[in-house]
Amino acid sequence: MQTNPRRLALLSSVTAMVLAAGGMVGAAATEVAGARAAGQTEPQAAPQAVAEKMPGAPYLYLGWGDPQSATSVMSETGVSAFTMAFLLSSGGCTPAWDGQRPLTGGVDEQTIDAIQAAGGQVQISFGGYSGNKLGPNCSSPEEFAGAVQQVIDAHGPDVVDFDIENTDEYEDYAVQDRILQGIAIVKQNNPGVKAVVTIPTTTTGPGGAGSRLITRAAELGTPIDNYTIMTFDFGGSDMVADTISAAQGLKDQLKAAHGWSDAEAYSYSGISGMNGLSDVGETTTPAQWTEIRDWANAQGLSRFAYWAVNRDRGCEGGGVTSDCSGIAQQDLEFTRITAGF
Repeated sequence: MQTNPRRLALLSSVTAMVLAAGGMVGAAATEVAGARAAGQTEPQAAPQAVAEKMPGAPYLYLGWGDPQSATSVMSETGVSAFTMAFLLSSGGCTPAWDGQRPLTGGVDEQTIDAIQAAGGQVQISFGGYSGNKLGPNCSSPEEFAGAVQQVIDAHGPDVVDFDIENTDEYEDYAVQDRILQGIAIVKQNNPGVKAVVTIPTTTTGPGGAGSRLITRAAELGTPIDNYTIMTFDFGGSDMVADTISAAQGLKDQLKAAHGWSDAEAYSYSGISGMNGLSDVGETTTPAQWTEIRDWANAQGLSRFAYWAVNRDRGCEGGGVTSDCSGIAQQDLEFTRITAGF
C-alpha cells in the first residue's frame, strides 16, 4: 500500500463545509448511545485552569523524504520533541507504521528509543490525509482504543495525536464519534498521556466537519488536551495573518463549545504549519514562522508543530517535495525556530 503523506488540508476543509449540515447521523447516534450505556462518555467538568504546554514537536516521517537522524537534529537545533507519523491499519484494527512497517522491531521503534534515551519526548500521530486508517477499520470505540493502547504499550509516548482528515474519518460522522469515544477510553486508561486532535481549518477557523468535531467532543465530554489546526493550503498570500485568523477562529469555537475563557481556549489550541512551500504553493518563510511562533507563545497556545523535519532543507525553486522546503533557507532552520516554543 502506498500513501501520500502530504497534508492536503484545503481539500478536506472545502468538502467539510459542503457536508456541514449532513453526515451519518443515524449511525453516529447508534454508536453514541452504545458508548453512553457503557458509561464511557459522561461529560467532563470544564477546566478551571489553562492547559499544560507541550514542547514544540515537528513531524518526522520515516516513510519518505530522506529522514534525518532524530538525535542529530536534537543536538543541532535544541528541539526536544518530535511528532512521529503515521500509525495506520495493516489490515482490520491492527496498527502499523504507515500501514506497512511493524509496530516494534523496526526503524520507527529504534528512532523513538533513541529520542527517549536522549531525554526527548515523543508524540505519536494516527491517521493523516491518506492511507488505510484505523478509525474506519475498527468496529467500535473499544476496539479503536485497544489499537491505540497497543501503540502506547509499545512506545510509551507522551502524547497521542489523532490527525483526522478526509472523507473516511473527518467527514464520516460515525467514524468521528468512534474516534472521540475511543479517545475517552484511552484517556481513562492512560491519564498521564495527552490526547491531541489535529484537523483542517479555514482562515476563519475550522468549518463544517471541524466545527462539528469540536461541538461533538464537548457534548460527549471527550477529555481532549489540545485541538491543533493545520494552518496551510489556504490558497492565500499572507501566511502570518491567515494563521492568526484561523487560530482566533478556533479559540472562539472552543469558547462557545466549552464555556471557556479566552486564556483557557487558547491554551487548548495548537498550530501545525507547513514549512516553505505548501501543497498549493503558499510560502511560509523562516521569518514568518518565527512571527507565528512568537504570537502562539504570547497567546499561550499549548502545541506547535509543522510538516515536516524531512523538508527542513533549503532548495530554492525546488517545488513541493518530500526532502526540502522549496525555498532558500538554512538546513533545520524551521526546527530551530520550533524549538523556541
